[in-house]
Amino acid sequence: MSLTVGDLLELRGESLQLHLATSGERATDRVIRKSEISSPGLVLAGFTERFAGGRVQVLGETEISYLRSLSEDECRRAVETLLSFEVPCVIVTKGQRLPPVLVEVAEDRGTAIIVSALKTAEFYRRIIPFINDHFAPQTHLHGSLADVYGVGLLFVGRSGIGKSECVLDLVERGHRLVADDVVHISRQGHDVLIGRGHELARHHMEIRGIGIIDVQALFGIRAIRQQKRIEVVVKLVEWHDRGAYERTGLDAEFVDILDVPIPRVTVPLNPGKNITVISEVVAMNHLLRYAGIDSAGTFDANLQKLMAPVREYLEEDYE
Repeated sequence: MSLTVGDLLELRGESLQLHLATSGERATDRVIRKSEISSPGLVLAGFTERFAGGRVQVLGETEISYLRSLSEDECRRAVETLLSFEVPCVIVTKGQRLPPVLVEVAEDRGTAIIVSALKTAEFYRRIIPFINDHFAPQTHLHGSLADVYGVGLLFVGRSGIGKSECVLDLVERGHRLVADDVVHISRQGHDVLIGRGHELARHHMEIRGIGIIDVQALFGIRAIRQQKRIEVVVKLVEWHDRGAYERTGLDAEFVDILDVPIPRVTVPLNPGKNITVISEVVAMNHLLRYAGIDSAGTFDANLQKLMAPVREYLEEDYE
């Protein structure tokens, strides 16, 4: 997703205590294309071999003190070298007074100089989660997401199969709705998928025959949450007498979402099946597996142990 310097000022100007120290719309229209934020380090001293351009650059007390120690010509060369690497903007922390040459060269090149009142470490602590979230890989899936016993269950299946009704029943039993119909998913780090609802449709559900309902208004604030990690995909399908469905739980099934493998449970539906209780069991079974308890694996190991003498007898029976 695109992010301009102006967007950064608008979205995080208050929390990061930012103010623009240079003028010109051209500077705030610059696009931040990389999620990495760094300090220039030795670039200011002229060593550019290992410098990665295109990143937001942060100047702390050390960098500003170094620039102030240089003559005007040396300072100009150092700043020009830094800004020649397509730097989207430069952020100066601790509310430091800016060297005049820095502002002059930046305005000449159309690069925004932004000052933050925060200390450098605190500034990094606040901006990195925002930048990482903004540039995280994202996708949308048709389904319903619920928090069941603290486990994020993503219900998928064809339209009209009963995903929303299942989640509504879970909410009535004390669990929480995260998103219905369209689930916005972003990947945090290497293997964490966070699901949330659309801004306009958040906490609303479409129940066929009734229409749109507001879950928060009906069940209270306890029935919803803003976002949840997706941990298990529950695929709802119609029962077919010739279908091959998992019976033991020994063969784990996974589905890739944004290159992250997520366990998937396929549940066939037929009249009278209590899909709500089954969903609760799916969540609890996932918690057991997370704690290192594999019920199906333990049962299989015990069965194999019990059958070992019989197997040995049959292997040695040559008649």
